[in-house]
Amino acid sequence: MRASRVRVYFELRDAAGAIPCSIWREDLERLGLELADGGRVVVGGGCDYYPGSASASPAFTFAVTELRLAGEGDLLMQLQRLRRQLHAEGLFEPQKRLPRPALPRTIGIVTGEQGKARDDILAALERRGWGGQLVWAFAPVQDGRAAPAIAAALRELAELPPVEIVIVARGGGSLADLFAFCDENLCRTVALLRVPVIASIGHHTDRTLIDDVAAVSCSTPTHAAEAAVPVELPAARERLAGYARRLHLHSLRTGPQRAGALAEQGQRLARAAGSDLQRRERTLSLLSLALGAHDPARTLERGYALVTDVDGTPVTSAAAALEAGEVELSFHDGSLLAEVTGE
Repeated sequence: MRASRVRVYFELRDAAGAIPCSIWREDLERLGLELADGGRVVVGGGCDYYPGSASASPAFTFAVTELRLAGEGDLLMQLQRLRRQLHAEGLFEPQKRLPRPALPRTIGIVTGEQGKARDDILAALERRGWGGQLVWAFAPVQDGRAAPAIAAALRELAELPPVEIVIVARGGGSLADLFAFCDENLCRTVALLRVPVIASIGHHTDRTLIDDVAAVSCSTPTHAAEAAVPVELPAARERLAGYARRLHLHSLRTGPQRAGALAEQGQRLARAAGSDLQRRERTLSLLSLALGAHDPARTLERGYALVTDVDGTPVTSAAAALEAGEVELSFHDGSLLAEVTGE
């Protein structure tokens, strides 16, 4: 590929031969595509005839007016454009500013009814020792029906006053399988919800637009459940079961004549267990307040700003800012893009 003053020239090749093509350089730059030898593209345009000169022969060229990547590359191009648009509108920030409860009592979950993600979330919450309420909103997680159904489920969950946080989860798949989670209307719905959303879509290497918009992006449904309940709680049922086992053993050793006294002892143990749980809940509440005092959002409210590059990576030095060229400044009431110069 070679560039002239105003046009870029390249060839379209297949097994039968090649067609010389050209496109205005400003049009190519506006598309923001990274073309490489061997890439598959779809083009539109018409023939352009060059009559020749004293030093060059006449020639036909295909003048390209439309150009996009083919196949999965086409989806990636759409995704890249929409990601830039949503980022420019500031829709990546509202969810991240929402406070997240350290110990939610009610969690909403949007996922497929038969998917493995459901079982992974339940297992992780059980390991956490969490005993709150789950509100399930089952929805298709693939094909053209998925995005509107997921958006509707999210709105319904957010309208339920007890719901404090929502998990959206789906297992892995191809980019086409996951593309419902890149739907523009779905992303805008998530950005404007009153409750924080934890997204877990695909595998470790997958990243959909809902991951960018959500309050938290997790690599697996298990991690999403752990992010929803960040504090591991004592398993109250196991503690009470331990008391019951010890009580039963003591009863066998002392005989039936002491059954009444042992029953009273069991009641005291149960009351003690309840008091212990209440004390732990108070401790967790104090920890939550302490964590809130160190919330970065509180720091921003005091006049500081968070500096990141366009990918969201923190910029911690002037040299790094100069190298990035463009940075995002996050204040307590919004974000701005800034161009970095050496001056």
